[in-house]
Amino acid sequence: MARTPTEIPGDQNPGEPSPEGPSREDEILMREIDEAVRKDDAANFLKDYGVALGGGIALLLAGLFGYWYWDSTTEAGLEEQSEAIISALDSVDAQDFAGADEKVAPLVEDGSPGARTVARFLQAASALEQEDTGRAVELYAAIVADTEAPQAMRDLALVREVATNFDDREPADIIAKLDRLAVPGHAFFGSAGELVAIAHLEAGNRDEAGALFGEISKDEDLPETLRSRARQMAGLLGVDAIEDVEQLLQDEGVIPADGAAQAGPTGPRQ
Repeated sequence: MARTPTEIPGDQNPGEPSPEGPSREDEILMREIDEAVRKDDAANFLKDYGVALGGGIALLLAGLFGYWYWDSTTEAGLEEQSEAIISALDSVDAQDFAGADEKVAPLVEDGSPGARTVARFLQAASALEQEDTGRAVELYAAIVADTEAPQAMRDLALVREVATNFDDREPADIIAKLDRLAVPGHAFFGSAGELVAIAHLEAGNRDEAGALFGEISKDEDLPETLRSRARQMAGLLGVDAIEDVEQLLQDEGVIPADGAAQAGPTGPRQ
């Protein structure tokens, strides 16, 4: 007896889910297949990359340990360098300049850039105290040439190098070395500017010297002693460097702050 074919509702084709959605049995089967696929993927991943992953974790742990060791040893090394510098300063206070030089000598060879720079400054100061100008100039020049040293320290060393043997240098050499520092706003404008202005004066460049002295005298961030000296030099070179005459007279104590002139008796004594 032939069986009557099962009709498919609507336009549903074989293999398509019924409009009501998959049955509970189908959902359970799909979850089991999905989990099996995930387990298989995880097993294949560990098989293919397990060794590399384990090696990466080992390298990470080794790196962390290495950093911890470097940090602890570096901190200890910096403490030793600081102690050496402090000890050298104590020797300077005791006028033992040769001893101070000896204490910081190892830092010049093996110290950090900062410690090496400070050590050279101390050695240069000791050399000057012992009237060894040549060695002091060499030490300042070494700081200037040290590209690992802080730039501000290198600029300071350049000013000290030029100032230490200023009289033995040609004006053009001084101007070339310090010209980039002798500009308003630079940290060493006062010291470098005065040296460059004097060099211009010695080279016969009166206009350049006067203008630079005038700039120094107007810079309120500079020490008053330097500004006063520059103001006098600018005046001698025909440059009016006084912006506020009354304020200058008050600063010099010529007139009181209220602006009234300090005058003597106005008539004959009775």
